Amino acid sequence: MAGLFFDQLSVGQVFNHALRRTITEADNVWFSALTHNPAMLHLDEQYCREHTEFGQRVVNSAFTLGLMVGISVGDTTLGTAVANLGWDEVRFPKPIFHGDTIRVETEVAELRESKSRPNAGIVTFIHRAYNQRNELVAHCRRSGLQLKSPDSIGVQS
Repeated sequence: MAGLFFDQLSVGQVFNHALRRTITEADNVWFSALTHNPAMLHLDEQYCREHTEFGQRVVNSAFTLGLMVGISVGDTTLGTAVANLGWDEVRFPKPIFHGDTIRVETEVAELRESKSRPNAGIVTFIHRAYNQRNELVAHCRRSGLQLKSPDSIGVQS
């Protein structure tokens, strides 16, 4: 499904994204390596067994954030986003481990007209990620600049 235009969104609208993702060891190790994050918490199984409360490696939280937002794109912003404006209130209340399966829901929290771009508006989304036990593992507020539909701005299609 293609993303929605600004004027097709409404405050309180919730998307339960059909796309889910099981996190693999390769996802975590590759992402940590690509981003030059050498934290033993993500890469050293033996260290985690002996020295952490988790007893195993924890998935890199930056990967979790990117995955959570990425899963939402097809239903919300694919082809209609102008720019991502920022993330706020990013939280990870529970860790994610290799083998966990993540599902995401997105809520439209705020909508406002852009003062500088008549063809776009600013949307604030709340993204929430849950593991296979339905535990909240991540959430954030994300603001983006979203195109308005051509019909709403008087453009002939």
